[in-house]
Amino acid sequence: MPATDSRIDIPGFGSLDAAHLVLDYNGTIALDGALLPGVAERVRAFSERMEVRVVTADTFGRVRKELEGLPCEVEVLTPGDEAGAKLEVVRRLGPERVAAVGNGANDALMLEAASLGVAVVGGEGAAAAAMRAADVVVADVLAGLDLLLKPLRLKATLRR
Repeated sequence: MPATDSRIDIPGFGSLDAAHLVLDYNGTIALDGALLPGVAERVRAFSERMEVRVVTADTFGRVRKELEGLPCEVEVLTPGDEAGAKLEVVRRLGPERVAAVGNGANDALMLEAASLGVAVVGGEGAAAAAMRAADVVVADVLAGLDLLLKPLRLKATLRR
């Protein structure tokens, strides 16, 4: 796993020291099964700092093809309790070391459990449950990922 130099101290929020980035696929980093422009470059940038993991039920059956060659782990979830499965991924990695990004109702538990939860509105919109569970809500995934790549933005948003 890459070494992390991603510690961010945020007044009134606490310290964020994420070693893992957990990304929902459909509706978050992909639309209609296709990876969104600009996401691949950011995944490559993150892979130098932390482990990147994509979790999905793979509704369109394209996740492995779309992410081929990118430095990330892919977990295709068994249909059923996707929300519980995503939460289990965060728990397994250690919630205090996870930043999670998602948009759906089945992302709410992982967003709430992670040390940083980012809800993405994007082309599919965002479930109200995801927005309530998140620490930050962004208009699109690139803005959300850039919060972690440019931590002063995140600090400005979350400080109290």
